[in-house]
Amino acid sequence: MTVNALIGGIIAYAEERLCLDRRNADYVRNCLIELFGQGSYSPEEGVHFNSPDELVSEALACAHACGVAEQGGEESFADRLMATISLPPAEVDARFASVLAADGSKAATDWLYGYCVSNYYVRRAVLDKNPRFDAEGVTVTINKAKPEFRDPKKAAAGNSVSGGYPACVICRSNEGYGPRNKRTLRTVSIRLGGEDFFWQYSPYGYFREHGIAVNCTHRPMYVDRSTFYKLMDFVDIFPHYFIGCNAPLPRIGGSVLAHDHYQGGGERLPLHRAGMALNLKNQRYPSLAFGIVDWQGSVVRVCGSDRDEVAAASEEIRRAWCAYDNRSLGIVSEDENGVHNAVSPTVVKTAEGYEMTLILRSNITSAEYPDGVFHAHPEYHMIKKESIGLIEAQGLFILPGRLEGQLAGVEECVKAGALSDDLREFGLVYSEVKAMGGDVHEAMKKELGSICCRILGNTAVFGQRDDFVKFLGEVGWHE
Repeated sequence: MTVNALIGGIIAYAEERLCLDRRNADYVRNCLIELFGQGSYSPEEGVHFNSPDELVSEALACAHACGVAEQGGEESFADRLMATISLPPAEVDARFASVLAADGSKAATDWLYGYCVSNYYVRRAVLDKNPRFDAEGVTVTINKAKPEFRDPKKAAAGNSVSGGYPACVICRSNEGYGPRNKRTLRTVSIRLGGEDFFWQYSPYGYFREHGIAVNCTHRPMYVDRSTFYKLMDFVDIFPHYFIGCNAPLPRIGGSVLAHDHYQGGGERLPLHRAGMALNLKNQRYPSLAFGIVDWQGSVVRVCGSDRDEVAAASEEIRRAWCAYDNRSLGIVSEDENGVHNAVSPTVVKTAEGYEMTLILRSNITSAEYPDGVFHAHPEYHMIKKESIGLIEAQGLFILPGRLEGQLAGVEECVKAGALSDDLREFGLVYSEVKAMGGDVHEAMKKELGSICCRILGNTAVFGQRDDFVKFLGEVGWHE
């Protein structure tokens, strides 16, 4: 393909999928001529690109032939190319607001997500290649694009920015920032709790339309009564999405605790679909439905249409848990190493109102469990040693890419009848899959689901129902 034909195809793609105004076509074409190092241009009939991946692949081949893209610099070149044909941030923001006002939030998010896929920020083709399945009541995915951080400190370092600009990896000042290949990042403005936030999609999302709502002010993560209102504000705007907040503590929170933000998207996760195991009542909140969720972790749910009551009840539970001590259960709210108890809330909107689900978390450590008492226990670290954050706690497990090859090897060992020396750490998986019999690959899926459920059980701060009920009784909730 000639450079001229490529440029013609890129312009046509931008007009069709990226809202390039014909008034700007000459300008953008000239930018592309310069990007490909051309001193002249002769119009040729352009090719038709069916996807951003096809466009980028052809463009990189041409760029290498022209000597304008070095080996190893493909990501940066693709980022510059797609940024050249994308709308500027303010125009994306304005178009989103226009669609929102005219056609509603579902149409607006459909437009924005489609735009972010088309401009190559959201790598949909990569996401579609990640293995994913449901087993034992949870969803398991192997994210081949996500680096594995087995050490929480390395996870935090991997998401930090040296030099002070941008202040962190999710600040809005990343929009268009070349050194991090964020030239194609586009965000849209929203208001939550009377504060300015913005919404953006994740380039390598863990679930459908995975995105983050980020405070425009760079300040640390926190959860208090105002958080519950902000989460409800979000689902008021986007009732087809869920939204949740990581616990604001190391080991049980996300890897970016330095900047206040929430995670959500267009999928109901397994925890959202879980029913109630025990319903409880509180005479101070007669209009609310409340109880313990039928879940491996320690989770309560507050349901109602009155925002103030939902927020007040949620805050009472949060305050009580954050101050709760029970050394016989290994629960210490605060010691010389800092605060250990926190909640991770997640909310969906239904015809009956708000379902605010509160996951009780503790990041306490011990000599036996230096990575966390209520963390994945060591016998499961070959599958998941990384922090169990908001998404895993809701039943969607993002497992490291290395497992695709390792578990395929274990399957072959099961078929052969002996575990190879290089896979000795998977002895538990091998023995349990072998004992299941039948189709080995299907047994492996079941085994992964089972281990993920056991990990969720490890995170439960109340291993026994009676202890959980006793705690909630102290807050005023009774059978």
